[in-house]
Amino acid sequence: MSESATEILLLSGPNLNLLGAREPEIYGTETLENHVETAKNAAARHGLSLHHEQSNHEGELIEFIHQATGKSAAIVINAGALTHTSWAIHDALKSFSGPVIEVHLSNPGAREEFRHLSVIAPVADGTISGFGNLGYELAIEAVASLLGRS
Repeated sequence: MSESATEILLLSGPNLNLLGAREPEIYGTETLENHVETAKNAAARHGLSLHHEQSNHEGELIEFIHQATGKSAAIVINAGALTHTSWAIHDALKSFSGPVIEVHLSNPGAREEFRHLSVIAPVADGTISGFGNLGYELAIEAVASLLGRS
């Protein structure tokens, strides 16, 4: 298998760069860097590499998804609030041929009504939510399984 076929793209959406300081009672005290490190370690256990991108801009996240075609075997995405509104991210992910796993630190279904709808879920292979940092590890485990590497 080529190196590019073993890369997972981890995408982090708006405001996730503020993790650790932003609403720790909801999102915990771990930083985005902590979550990325957890995902990298989980990927390495399966012989996979992980590339991370974070942006507060919808269009930039879409560009990262487009660039993943032919480069990344899978995408793990925490789109933050764009989860509930971005049909453009939905369409970009729909065009990606590998596994897509949606991940959230909190449980959107147990929060405000507007967070109950995910426009990403219909194009994701699965969604992991409500487990904090463990969610990133579970997402990588799911990718590894879908890629036949577990």
